[in-house]
Amino acid sequence: MKKKTRKILSLFLSLTMASTLCLPAMAVEEEPTPADDGIVVLYTNDVHCTSDDGTAYAAIASYKAEMEASYGVSNVTLVDNGDAIQGAALGALSEGGWIVDIMNQVGYDLAIPGNHEFDFGMDTFLDIVANQADYSYLSCNFLDAEGQPVLDAWTMITYGDVDVAYVGISTPETMTKAAPAYFQNEDGEYIYSFCQGNEGQDLYDQVQATVDSAREAGADYVVAMAHLGEDAQSSPWMSTEVIANTTGIDVVLDGHSHTVEPSKLVENADGEQVLLSQTGTKAESIGKLVIGKDGTMTTELVPLADVDTTSQAYADADTFIKSIQEQYKSKTEEVVATSQVDLTVNDPVTGQRAVRSAETNLGDLCADAYRIMLGADIGWVNGGGVRADIAAGDVTYGDIIAVHPFGNMACLVEVTGQQILDALELGSMYVGTAENGGFLQVSGLKYTIDTSIPSSVELDDAGNFVQVAGDRRVSDVQVLDSETGAYAPIDPEATYSLASHNYMLKDGGDGYAMFGAKNITILQDEVMVDNEVLINYIKDELGGVIGEAYADPCGQGRITILYADADFSSWYGDAARFAIRSGIMSTTNGSDFSPSQEISLATLYQVLYNLADTPEVGTDTVTDTAGQWYDECVNWAASVGLYEGDTFGEDRAVTRAQTAHIIATAATYLGFPAPETGTGLADAPDYADIPAEYLAGVTYCYYAGIMVGNDLGQQMPNNVLTRAEFAQILLNLSSLIQ
Repeated sequence: MKKKTRKILSLFLSLTMASTLCLPAMAVEEEPTPADDGIVVLYTNDVHCTSDDGTAYAAIASYKAEMEASYGVSNVTLVDNGDAIQGAALGALSEGGWIVDIMNQVGYDLAIPGNHEFDFGMDTFLDIVANQADYSYLSCNFLDAEGQPVLDAWTMITYGDVDVAYVGISTPETMTKAAPAYFQNEDGEYIYSFCQGNEGQDLYDQVQATVDSAREAGADYVVAMAHLGEDAQSSPWMSTEVIANTTGIDVVLDGHSHTVEPSKLVENADGEQVLLSQTGTKAESIGKLVIGKDGTMTTELVPLADVDTTSQAYADADTFIKSIQEQYKSKTEEVVATSQVDLTVNDPVTGQRAVRSAETNLGDLCADAYRIMLGADIGWVNGGGVRADIAAGDVTYGDIIAVHPFGNMACLVEVTGQQILDALELGSMYVGTAENGGFLQVSGLKYTIDTSIPSSVELDDAGNFVQVAGDRRVSDVQVLDSETGAYAPIDPEATYSLASHNYMLKDGGDGYAMFGAKNITILQDEVMVDNEVLINYIKDELGGVIGEAYADPCGQGRITILYADADFSSWYGDAARFAIRSGIMSTTNGSDFSPSQEISLATLYQVLYNLADTPEVGTDTVTDTAGQWYDECVNWAASVGLYEGDTFGEDRAVTRAQTAHIIATAATYLGFPAPETGTGLADAPDYADIPAEYLAGVTYCYYAGIMVGNDLGQQMPNNVLTRAEFAQILLNLSSLIQ
């Protein structure tokens, strides 16, 4: 259907129907050909302007033309599942307009808004929908103040004698992953919503009602175009959860989590299989859904690198894209600075993105720019707002825009120390478990995050901060005195000047509801675009050269994360948390728990010595321990019969059987009750591997419940003991002592 006709129909329907759901759009004006070879739906998601300044769209155009040649023009539909218009200079310099122009040229038919479609404001997005896009936007759960869909909830496309309904579903996370102010009126009241309430049920109900409406209108198949994702932090709105709580959807073409998902089957509420697919990000591939004439459905991902680049369709799109690139090329290629170091958003060891869960040198640089350029006590930037690396060498304007593509405006505000503390808790709530775009890269601050403490941050249905309801995982928060260079503990009652951007400070983006226009005193209001803050800092304050102060990819040590290497949801999670919180075990290097690291003999003695309340030790009998950290514990062990020998030598790893023997030997001294022996140990598959000299100790620990082996009953007596296993032993031991 032509866009103008669709709009007239939508207006007519809105005036004649008192329903929260859209009725189907009319069939295409030209008579379609029968879908003899099937129907093809091509799909993209999270293109984010692509990684090649839009050139990948030419390959999409070429592949679409190839499919049209094979299946017939009227049997091929091209759709996008959100987050297309933002993510690089191409989007930032045009507020998404250039990407829309390219999508028009390529021939997109349908799209849904992802959270980043709103990054340039509600007025801009609605203008794209009404005046710029030749394709139609759908979303069943993007509602206005009256509970009506702002866009068409669904539309029907007829392929010969087959009717396919396309239902749009936007993530309710949009309420916080875009600036909340975009969905509010001047009084801060929400005038838009995404069915985010009732722990997911509102979304499930809205989707179900939309699907039912499409089915009642005669849809043979229902294709959900979703921007929901599969990340756990998106629960209860993950695509898998929507499928599990609805019926009637045949396939979900997803986005948001950047998952590479060629084809996956998920059970719906009736136990029926629903196809789920997602293409990843940055247009590395295009998805292909084929609905066969017999009703079978398949999905696959086609790498765009394999697409024919000699076709006329590719040439036409490429020429159009290059005409747009010329419009901003001169600006983005302008050299504005030099960097002596690589600046990164990634972990230097794993290569995985780290800026949303840990300090990085680029995060430090961006936060410094806000603090210093606005003369603040504290500066920070959300990790989700730091988007791309800067390589050593010349730094161009395009490089800076790639780091800060959103066009947010720098603000200076006055807030309390308590607001700062609450914000740090919110930003750190997922550290150790998942990424979070609201993670704070800071300047003028130092703080510690203890991941062994579960986050007690409470959020409302829209994902906004409500309160810290329990223990805080952020501690040792210190504020820099810029005059003396010294740090001092933050005062919750004091006020501080804070520099960041309007998205977080004025609009409460990423859930930072402790801020917002009503909760802050604005000192400087929207004084500079975010990328200009960074450029001016580098040029004016650093003399155009980013130097060795920013050399460490892990940053300058402003954020200490304790136990981030421990998985507290794993089998040893409760044990590790117990060992850490009780003070029995600490870090191995100042921050890590090192669950796979081997436990040494001296460490075992130290723990037992601590359990004995570190009694005074008389004359050393083990002569070579003087000056070593384990001097007292080893000599105590010798004095109570846990260690035999005049010398200790080098500290060494200890096996599970040895550990059992030592614990059993210490049982009487430490006052452990004797266990009741029974049967079971002799049935262990590796019972014969237990060394004879340690059998009594293994027996004691087995029946005391201290060391019971793995799920298969294996005792693994000669395996070296790990810190994770040791933590579990200590937890078992604590229950025995009690």
